[in-house]
Amino acid sequence: MSSEAGRQDGWRDLLREGRFARFALLCLGVWLNAADALMTATIMPSVARDIGGYAYFGWAIAGYLLGSIVAGASAGQFSMRFGVRRALAMAAIVYAAGCVVSAIAPEIASFLVGRLLQGVGAGWVVGLCYVAIGTMFPEHLWARVLASISGVWGVATLLSPLIGGIFAEAGIWRWSFWLFAVQGTGFAAAALALLGEGHPQRDDHPLPIRQLAILTSGILAIAAAGLLPDAARALALGAAGLALLLWFVRFDARSRAPLLPRQTGNPATAAGAGYAMIFLLAAGTISFSVYGSAIMQALYGSSPLAAGYIIGAEAMAWTLAALAVSSLPDRWHGFFIRLGASCIVAGVAGLAIAMPRGPVAAIVASAIIMGCGFGLAWAFMARRILSSVDGEERAVASSAVPTMQLVGGAAGSAGAGAIANLLGFVHGIDATTAAAGSFWLFAAFVPVVGLGWLAAWRLAGLERG
Repeated sequence: MSSEAGRQDGWRDLLREGRFARFALLCLGVWLNAADALMTATIMPSVARDIGGYAYFGWAIAGYLLGSIVAGASAGQFSMRFGVRRALAMAAIVYAAGCVVSAIAPEIASFLVGRLLQGVGAGWVVGLCYVAIGTMFPEHLWARVLASISGVWGVATLLSPLIGGIFAEAGIWRWSFWLFAVQGTGFAAAALALLGEGHPQRDDHPLPIRQLAILTSGILAIAAAGLLPDAARALALGAAGLALLLWFVRFDARSRAPLLPRQTGNPATAAGAGYAMIFLLAAGTISFSVYGSAIMQALYGSSPLAAGYIIGAEAMAWTLAALAVSSLPDRWHGFFIRLGASCIVAGVAGLAIAMPRGPVAAIVASAIIMGCGFGLAWAFMARRILSSVDGEERAVASSAVPTMQLVGGAAGSAGAGAIANLLGFVHGIDATTAAAGSFWLFAAFVPVVGLGWLAAWRLAGLERG
């Protein structure tokens, strides 16, 4: 009984002392990113059929992630220079502008520009939300705030595939972007109304232009590899992109204004192991979001709405698992970090087997296992990273959590695009190409999530800072 009372007091404490407005705003910000991602995954086959660009199918995701990466990596400094209130409002306006560009795009190039702008705005919003968690809430509430934010993904899982599916089946996919443009504008107004002025810290640190340039170049190199016609050149360009990402980590650690905690490049530390875990697991699972809907529509005759909900099963499982374990004491955190990573490996392997052969129920089961893995591990992983860094690095460490996830997602999306185009997806996704290529779109990433499992095992074995 006392344990149950303690959990109830913890949830009530989340809403005390004026925290409710900040908590509600964080949920709204995460909704924009979560709902946009699932909605776009649902409508992308319709977009490609309408304005062309099957060869650039993965770029709609990679472009969004690229903008999110660059913005998310600078979210910590953005908040220090302008304060969280003004920074969130500006970020939401950029996001809304990107939605407008995507909504009116007459061809694939301008659509990709809109997706890039959406990514910039969403990356700032999500990064700033993580900054707010580390700076506006006491440490004993972090796991509950992170779990509650995961609950927003659950709501998005239910609603955003419905939004995208209805608009796609009606042939009016552009309306979905107008809807999110309105929401982005409303979020900007809410940030200005609900948050205090804050205290911007106008230090003498320069803007991290060189770090962002190296990071952007690495992501672009990996994404461009997906457009090359032969495997050798694609592999070389992809390897060059990964080398640039490694250079970014090393260069950033020596800079005056780092975008990541200085321990990031050292896998023997909690930050190093944790960020490696995030990158590898995100890279190894993004294929399902990028190509899952198109493959199921081509191979199993799923409607956009049904395919969207199958993709959303992963996010729903993530949410429910995160809420189920959010109140567990510290002694269980390491166990669930390892268990979660193991579930993710099993889910990706299951998709490699089930996606080309079916049945659809096996695909859904694999997605649920994969989502449960993220839900079981994510909040405990993030808390362990934040607890391991010094107070002055906490804002940077907080914003680096979603940033590293986005970097991994962009790298994985580009890699999946290269594999898909080499397998013939560049000419369109029909039953023949989907059956021939869907195995490799997931099997190729089993070693990647395996390395993420090793990083998770390392992180779970480290003492909290």
